[in-house]
Amino acid sequence: MRILTPVVALLCSLVLPRAEALAQTVYHVDMKLEGMIDPGVSAFVERVIEDAEANEVDAIVFEIDTFGGRVDAATVIRDAILDSEALTIAFINKRAISAGALISLACDKIVMAQAATMGATTPVDGSGTKASDKVTSYMRAEMRATAERTGRDAKIAEAMVDERVDIPGLSAEAGRPATLTTEQSLNYEMADETAESLRDVLRIYDLGEAEVVSIELNWAEHVVRLLTHPVVTSILLAVAMFGLIAEVRTPGWGLGGTLALVALGIFFGSHLVVKLAEWQELALFALGLGLLLVEVIAIPGFGLVGLAGVGLMLGSLVITQLGDFQLWSVDEIAAVVVRLSASMIGAFVLSLMMLRSLPKMASFNRLVLETETRASEGYVSSSRDGDDKMVGKEGVTVSELRPAGIALIEERRTDVVTDGEFVAAGQAVRVVEARGNRVVVRPVE
Repeated sequence: MRILTPVVALLCSLVLPRAEALAQTVYHVDMKLEGMIDPGVSAFVERVIEDAEANEVDAIVFEIDTFGGRVDAATVIRDAILDSEALTIAFINKRAISAGALISLACDKIVMAQAATMGATTPVDGSGTKASDKVTSYMRAEMRATAERTGRDAKIAEAMVDERVDIPGLSAEAGRPATLTTEQSLNYEMADETAESLRDVLRIYDLGEAEVVSIELNWAEHVVRLLTHPVVTSILLAVAMFGLIAEVRTPGWGLGGTLALVALGIFFGSHLVVKLAEWQELALFALGLGLLLVEVIAIPGFGLVGLAGVGLMLGSLVITQLGDFQLWSVDEIAAVVVRLSASMIGAFVLSLMMLRSLPKMASFNRLVLETETRASEGYVSSSRDGDDKMVGKEGVTVSELRPAGIALIEERRTDVVTDGEFVAAGQAVRVVEARGNRVVVRPVE
């Protein structure tokens, strides 16, 4: 028994470290597969980091090869990485340009493949033109703060954004933002190591035997990423506006209103998921819709309340697509307004086309009465005799017209309606149109 005890202890000392090594787990996030950085990718990275912390993984490796993307999405990823409790490693496999450089600097370690590059973080608008000084200053501060947090040269990080920060040797062309090669990054200590494969990266940090779990976008994140694309967003808004136009032109609640609610729900829901929108924007839209309904139902005519409602709704749609307030610029706001205007024009054109084409469709004709019933064929309408003779007659309103009500015309109580204006009870009115059961009146001046 005394002999077995040392033997068992020796075996345990040999086996347990091996078992501990095998128990190591690393999450591998291949960001090369995702292309440009957008809000869908930021939501994906946040999920990966939450899962990694819940499962207590040993490290997260972000394999990066990107030309950049949206600044607001990159800042969300940057914040999530900085707040992560797990070891984060950026493996720059070819390039980390623009937003990719910010994400890389946020990681605890940076490993670059040979002939890789990192930098050129100057923000640009949709046309490729350099963004405003406000946005550039914001991005410069983000890069500096990130470098300071991870122990890297903050001045070099600023030089990646602003060409006015001069650091000799970092840019091949004067007056351009700094872009570092692998050798330069190692010399200036902006990168920690160089490696050519994921397994080489893991060996550097004693994770060579760790289990590698590759994490990819799930179907829901793919859908959200698609729904927040500017083109799809414009289509959703066009569909919503088309539905609202169709609902206004038809009595009661129908397909148009339902279609508008579904499109708006998808629009706001997808933007809430990727944090482009907050509940404030949704509340702003609901307030605008409420004001518009009050104007239509309770207040005669269309005035300031209705205009305020429309303005709040449009403002909510614009703010939702702009993202972080710090990144707002005249060019970005103009681009969103242009897209929104295009959606409105598209919805209006679509509604005109539908109104002209639907009556010609056989399936639509089954839902409506197309045959005309003529008096010569023996059909008699429920209209009053001598409708034309009523035009020009005057009377007095018995009730308020909001815009419908009752008027006394030629000693006969008659259901009347105005063109939309409010008419008080006891006011003189004149018939301007009479067709069937519809009698339109206007106040007598």
